[in-house]
Amino acid sequence: MRAVLFVVCAFIAGGLGFAGWRYARGDLPFFSRSATGGAAGLANRTIAPGDLASAREAVEAQLRDVPEYETFFSRLHETFPADYAQVIDTFADQLANGGAGPAADAYLSEAYRVLRQSRGIVASKAGPEALGRVFETQAAVLKALGEVDPHLCVDFLYGGATQSYYDFSTNHRSLADMVLAGLDAIVEGQAKKIERPRPSDADFQALEQALAAKGLSQAEIDALIDGKTPNPPIEDARMCALGQIDFDVLKSLPEDQRLRIYGLAVELMARS
Repeated sequence: MRAVLFVVCAFIAGGLGFAGWRYARGDLPFFSRSATGGAAGLANRTIAPGDLASAREAVEAQLRDVPEYETFFSRLHETFPADYAQVIDTFADQLANGGAGPAADAYLSEAYRVLRQSRGIVASKAGPEALGRVFETQAAVLKALGEVDPHLCVDFLYGGATQSYYDFSTNHRSLADMVLAGLDAIVEGQAKKIERPRPSDADFQALEQALAAKGLSQAEIDALIDGKTPNPPIEDARMCALGQIDFDVLKSLPEDQRLRIYGLAVELMARS
């Protein structure tokens, strides 16, 4: 079990998952997008107090301003209309009661949270390609973060969400790919219902050995797997690189081992 903890940490707490949790808790700040459309579009619309219908229209119009996000929300509406309505109504209620409109990224974060909690567990039953895509897109976001700022990359790994992260999410729509991959895995898992056994100790040992073969020290492996902080701490650039190595190593494992670990990681994510 210990060897999957880092995967779960990165997948659950990092990025949009963490942002969605912060929104649900009530401390995710609203912020405006400087580009055309986005939150600025809502600021120019007058919503009468209590007018939920107009508020819903405003929210959906904002999403149409961001084509990459519209793809996800159109598919969510098609496949899970109740979940779609829950997300739209959450923000429509905010608008109809005098609240400010958030940036479109906040909608994606909330949708990710709702979908993960309501249906995320069935993603573990998807086929190899769809399940692998979940982790490939996560790794792509991690790589993009590392190229922007290694510290931001480490924040993502361990669930931190700074203003720099929100600036990144505004300008990097690879996040939409990550969430769409999760939705696709849920849809396929619900259809295929592939049952996989739990990873064995041998699976976890294979992961640790593969990390060691990449030149990682025991302290670095422990930092990845158990979240331990060595003394002295690992520098941000190296820690970010370790996270990317971990995803690469997982992908290189034999398919049966890889899919067992992927499946458990997704299942634990949904139960968190």
